[in-house]
Amino acid sequence: MKKYTYMALRDRTELKDQAAEWFHSKWGVPKEAYLECMEAYLDGTTEYGWYLCLDGNKIVGGMGVIENDFHDRKDLSPNVCAVYTEEEYRGQGIAGHLLDMVVDDLKSKGITPVYLVTDHTGFYERYGWDFLCMVQGDGEPDMTRMYIHR
Repeated sequence: MKKYTYMALRDRTELKDQAAEWFHSKWGVPKEAYLECMEAYLDGTTEYGWYLCLDGNKIVGGMGVIENDFHDRKDLSPNVCAVYTEEEYRGQGIAGHLLDMVVDDLKSKGITPVYLVTDHTGFYERYGWDFLCMVQGDGEPDMTRMYIHR
């Protein structure tokens, strides 16, 4: 089994620009928005972090934590966001490892529960997440699934 490196962005701050560009390329959110969130995390303004999986020097998976992932339930916070694993790296437990890292890191800082919105069913349950409710995404015509990790 291949060995990957998992880390919080605070462990490798020099990856900030590369990580912001990588997330931008996956989700289309402006790079500057990622940089703003990452800088708040790196300077200690927030404990809502960014987490990466590297294969050598290549980012192959990642996710972040933000206040609200563009939905109408502002009371459900913080939210895991931008969950992505490169297609050729899927099915190896990368996202699950990162999700566990996020939950453990936040719990160590007294931040629990944590939420996420997704269209996936059956995936997050494998990692201790429970379906909570349906939420309305900002500007979205259909409701989206909200999960919680306690």
